[in-house]
Amino acid sequence: MESPENLHGPAVGVAQDATPTTVDVDTAVFLLGAGVTTLTHPLLYVKLLIQVGHEPLPPTVGTTMFGRRVLYLPGFLSYAQHIVKVDGKRGLLRGLSPRIVSSAISTVVRSKVKQTSHEMIIQCLSRVATHPFHVMSVRCMAQFVGREVKYGGMLSCMVKIFKEEGVAGFYVGLIPHVLGEVLFLWCCNLLAHFINTYAVDESFSQASAVRSYTKFVMGIAVSVLTYPFMLVADLMVVNNCGLAAGLPPLSPVFSSWLHCWNHLSNKGHLFRGSSFFFRRVPLTSIED
Repeated sequence: MESPENLHGPAVGVAQDATPTTVDVDTAVFLLGAGVTTLTHPLLYVKLLIQVGHEPLPPTVGTTMFGRRVLYLPGFLSYAQHIVKVDGKRGLLRGLSPRIVSSAISTVVRSKVKQTSHEMIIQCLSRVATHPFHVMSVRCMAQFVGREVKYGGMLSCMVKIFKEEGVAGFYVGLIPHVLGEVLFLWCCNLLAHFINTYAVDESFSQASAVRSYTKFVMGIAVSVLTYPFMLVADLMVVNNCGLAAGLPPLSPVFSSWLHCWNHLSNKGHLFRGSSFFFRRVPLTSIED
């Protein structure tokens, strides 16, 4: 008959072995992040093509719930089906590899400093570290417009960009991207603090639960306001880089991100690509 020590020994060993190590946690976080990035990539791919103004499918005539006649542009599903028809199912993953690397780097950078006071600094450092991969991903995806093969794997992308544009080529569009993210953080934190401090009554039984969701809800609202910065950043990435998506007639050549902003503002396109569904163009008249 085994002694109590022997009986309890394996259980203790199993418990110790079951304790996850830092490496195990980091690996799990990386795999989870890579999985989420892969699943959401088709959405961002379609969004990027809409942002650059590529509309390969004709609009359809429809009516709103109030009877107003409008032209509906293709939504995400129709656009994704078009990509699959042209490039196959793997075509939906064009430009994915740089995004996975970018996500991994961002996770590592953010994990180094946990203090909220350093959130903005970490956000900026993360953007600087990951922006070159964002540039490579966007340009790979934008090749769909003109059917170019200029940018292939990550290594060839790096060589091509460095050879043609130098180090600066990896940071085109960085300024509006950083400005948008800094503005996003400031607005989220200020609005969440204001609401939690002055709008949520302490006597309310669910006050703590409401406060826990305030910043998340504010993030959704503020992201709409800061979207133009993201749009301008992506357009500057493809601007005059040799791809049809960044050259006339689809797009003018911009001298700066402010030039791009003013052009979109004058055209009323500062929120182009912000919606995947029910994208419509009002009709002044339609012949019956």
